[in-house]
Amino acid sequence: MSRSPQFFLETDGKVFCDLCPNACNIESGLFGACCVRGNKSGKGIIPYHGFISALAMDPIEKKPLYHFKPGTQILSLGFVGCNFRCPFCQNWHISQNTEVPGGWMKPNEVITEALRNDSPSIAYTYSEPLVHSEYLLDCMALARRHGIANVLVTNGCINAKPAKEVLALTDAANVDLKSFSEETYKKTLGGDLNTVLDFIKLAHKMKVHLEITTLVVPGLNDSLEELNAIADFIVSVDPAIPWHLSAYRPEYRWNAPPTDPNFLLQTVEKMRGKLLYVYAGNVGQK
Repeated sequence: MSRSPQFFLETDGKVFCDLCPNACNIESGLFGACCVRGNKSGKGIIPYHGFISALAMDPIEKKPLYHFKPGTQILSLGFVGCNFRCPFCQNWHISQNTEVPGGWMKPNEVITEALRNDSPSIAYTYSEPLVHSEYLLDCMALARRHGIANVLVTNGCINAKPAKEVLALTDAANVDLKSFSEETYKKTLGGDLNTVLDFIKLAHKMKVHLEITTLVVPGLNDSLEELNAIADFIVSVDPAIPWHLSAYRPEYRWNAPPTDPNFLLQTVEKMRGKLLYVYAGNVGQK
């Protein structure tokens, strides 16, 4: 599906992608770290614009969003590719791969599907949607015109300019705050912690309904010191932001044992001393 790409700078046959902190300088015939933004003969290309790897009606609580249109169903779109390389990714089949089953949907077809299902909202989710920002902008603008809310489920690792454009059309977001360690973000995830923190602060400033999720991964981010640091950051933005602490299970390239449900539930109770809303995920309880 053709669409003029944004967030590229082109010079001397090379393409510089200015979408996220990876700042990829892409040679002709190759793609950046996300595997979906590339260079063809010195021009930036987005050949996966409109490619949908998954389409489903979900409970909005599955995003997870507990304080935005609770009890409703939401049309959920999945994509391919990601600008992170999380070794514990729960959706690695689509985030770390572009050769997957799927189909193409124009933005107006997405809106038609939402209307057909009486969905009050559309979620851009499953793999990282922000690497498809051009498609998001197209869909979100059209959804707004039809009175449909836009929900972003994201790692939040995007530069300020595209972040402002996308967030201006976003009604609610769940942001994965995967760690509070710059080193973990850089060396293990392939991202940038400060960019994510800035995205969260910007979303709040722009009055986007915001909830945050942390997948608690043994041996990575499960120390009380780090979890307390995340809680303190959320409090500094707004203590009313809901925080979802989710249990990890072994997946992709990370073989640590699953998160101890008792530890997770005990941690949730402790964090409720700082934040108004803290929930446990993937353990059968809120």
